[in-house]
Amino acid sequence: MAPILLFAPLQGWVTALEDVPDAVFAGRMLGDGIAIDPTGTCLFAPCAGRIVGLQATHHAVTLEADNGAQIMIHLGIDTVALGGRGFTARVAVGDVVAAGDPLIDFDLDLLVREARAVVTPILLVEGVGITVERTADVGLIEVGAPLMTLSGGLGETLATDATGPTETRLLQIALPHGIHARPAGRIAMLARSFTATITLEKDGQGAPATSPTALLALAIGRGDTVRLIASGQDSLAALDALVGLIESGMEEPVAAPTAPAAVMPRDVPDGALAGVTAAPGIAIGTVRHHRAVDREVALEGNGIAAEETAFRAAHAALTGELAERSVAASGAARAILDAHAALLGDPALLDATHAGIARGESAGHAWRNAIRPQADALRGGGDARLAERADDLLDLERQVLARLAGAESGTVEYPAGTILLADDLMPSDFLAAGAGLAGLCIAKGGPTSHVAILAAATGVPALVAIGSALQGVAEGTRVILDASAGLLHTAPSAEQFAEAERAQAVAATRRADALARAHTLCHTADGARIEVVANLGHRAEAAPAVANGAEGCGLLRTEFLFLERATPPSVAEQTAEYQAIADALDGRPLIVRLLDIGGDKPAPYLPIAPEENPALGLRGIRVGLAHPDLLEDQLRAILAVRPIGQCRIMLPMVARIEELRAVRAVLDRLRGELAIAEPVALGIMVETPAAAITADLLAREADFLSIGTNDLTQYTLAMDRANPAVASALDGLHPAVLRLIGETCRGGARHARWTGVCGGLASDSLAVPILLGLGVTELSATPGMIPTIKALVAGLTLAACRTHAAQALECTSADHIRALARAFAPQEMPA
Repeated sequence: MAPILLFAPLQGWVTALEDVPDAVFAGRMLGDGIAIDPTGTCLFAPCAGRIVGLQATHHAVTLEADNGAQIMIHLGIDTVALGGRGFTARVAVGDVVAAGDPLIDFDLDLLVREARAVVTPILLVEGVGITVERTADVGLIEVGAPLMTLSGGLGETLATDATGPTETRLLQIALPHGIHARPAGRIAMLARSFTATITLEKDGQGAPATSPTALLALAIGRGDTVRLIASGQDSLAALDALVGLIESGMEEPVAAPTAPAAVMPRDVPDGALAGVTAAPGIAIGTVRHHRAVDREVALEGNGIAAEETAFRAAHAALTGELAERSVAASGAARAILDAHAALLGDPALLDATHAGIARGESAGHAWRNAIRPQADALRGGGDARLAERADDLLDLERQVLARLAGAESGTVEYPAGTILLADDLMPSDFLAAGAGLAGLCIAKGGPTSHVAILAAATGVPALVAIGSALQGVAEGTRVILDASAGLLHTAPSAEQFAEAERAQAVAATRRADALARAHTLCHTADGARIEVVANLGHRAEAAPAVANGAEGCGLLRTEFLFLERATPPSVAEQTAEYQAIADALDGRPLIVRLLDIGGDKPAPYLPIAPEENPALGLRGIRVGLAHPDLLEDQLRAILAVRPIGQCRIMLPMVARIEELRAVRAVLDRLRGELAIAEPVALGIMVETPAAAITADLLAREADFLSIGTNDLTQYTLAMDRANPAVASALDGLHPAVLRLIGETCRGGARHARWTGVCGGLASDSLAVPILLGLGVTELSATPGMIPTIKALVAGLTLAACRTHAAQALECTSADHIRALARAFAPQEMPA
């Protein structure tokens, strides 16, 4: 037969099949072909033919061409777990289609957020004697461009043997999503390794086990009972092997969440606008519009010297303000301010600005010309998260231009109950908003933008990506923002207002209940003791942490005593500070982390030479060991705190057991000198992959292990969290990080040592059940999150957490794990 040319059914990036992140597709168990990573939202027919298969969840379709070739197109990986969400079929089984006819519409944004991958295999799954020849090269392709050629047909059939004994088995299918494409491919590949004729039957209909398409046509779901029939000399062995494969579970993932917060609602009620959830919650308030000022700047300056002076003054003023606000901030706000400070000091931006001024440009024009190409490059790079980081650059552009124009920064006083609407909003705009801000709606942006992160961190309900219709909402309109549902009700009825008020009251009650219960010791629902303690950085934070239910301090950052001064603090000064925190904790345990300085936290009195890569240089406990007087003074100060034993000591950034032994030797010597007979616990922070993977060796000599997930994540993923070009991809729920946490817990348990988490994951309610399931027994969180974390833990069982953690470890990306975690999250979590 004449060859059949298949055209690209999607626009996107052509990818080799072996690069698909799934062994069944990459290993060609379902058939040969190619893959496309889509950028469009519709799947088209690659050739003329008849629809012979359409998965019930509409994520995969099979087309039979004129030469008998059956082509399956599987939209994304693990998309069966979406249960049909995000897919709309335009065809049905039996339809005859022409090349280019639409087959399935799909929500690409939803797939990107929730599926393991969106890359789409296009496979020849049936076709005796037909071979595949790829036409398209790897790279960008448009719909309708030549993709691959199918040649041949009607060749030799697969050799089978129906003579001999016939064996039959009944089997109930326990696979989470039944026999969909991936299990069908594995079953077919195994069946082809036997000479027996093997059939699967469901409800009286049969299909050869060697045919993935025929198996899919049976629509075998979870809980269905099937009959396996094999005839031939090796029929018994064939059935044993197939039953064993199916009963093994075939490493199938669990279902994805049914309704994640960030999904755009399909049916938008009258009078409502739909957006993407950036921070959940309900707010009732009055609309105020934020109008961004894009300042005009003169092309030519008033002389190089004058423009240089103006720029340096504006730059210094903003640098000082960011530093001042960072000191006063905490959590996400502090991290974002620090990131802005790093961007503001970027030598490439400064060099480009000075070069522009030297050419005669005004300072404002030179600064804008330095910023805009960088921002445009981020927006055009194809990475949604990096595109959102472009806003940070534009924010800095506006702030410097404002200072060049003589404008002062400060708080914007919005009336109480303001629902702020904006086409776009910069982090500095959000940070300047006063206490009157009740909710936020943005026409543009995304759920991982810094404004979205700030809104979530401060509990301000927020929607993003609403679109231009937002500008049609009149100033002063009283609205309901239901960010959890992704809706802004612009003309609510009296009944809707009443319902929203009831929902607010319920959320407030949950928060109050969580706070009221926060002062009891934390246990899981099945009685396991989990310590929930606080991360502290200053004595002023201790009392509020206790008021929020902290059972102690799991991480006292001592850097505040050592930074921004010309000389190191004395033993007496340190002792006074540690004692004040211990007193505020009223006998609760206090874990003092030894000085973690160097790298991104330099001190002027420490002679640390410039390093090509400070993150991998002299920092953490290495600094203390390089400056023994500094280390000894800090240990003396800690040992002076009373009562003895309330303070525990923790070493930062341990990578070698020799570091622990060296500090232990100094500690034991000082205890002898000070006649302290009581033991003083000495533990380590697990922040390096080396410490995690050798936790069993370190736990022989460390009294406890506490995982710093922030640094562990950056070292595991080789991404500097201070580098805005890559920091947006950092996520402690990356499977590599979780596997290292699990290894740490196992290593500690081997020597009866407890393992805690003092990094950002301990304050992440989606991460907490996974951490408990991995073996973590102490969570050191930000003080404000403690009531929520304790209420969450009280509703969990360790058995459920362990199952959940095991499923998470099988995921291939942080996004997939977060989707899994949203599905697991209790519905009645405190807001």
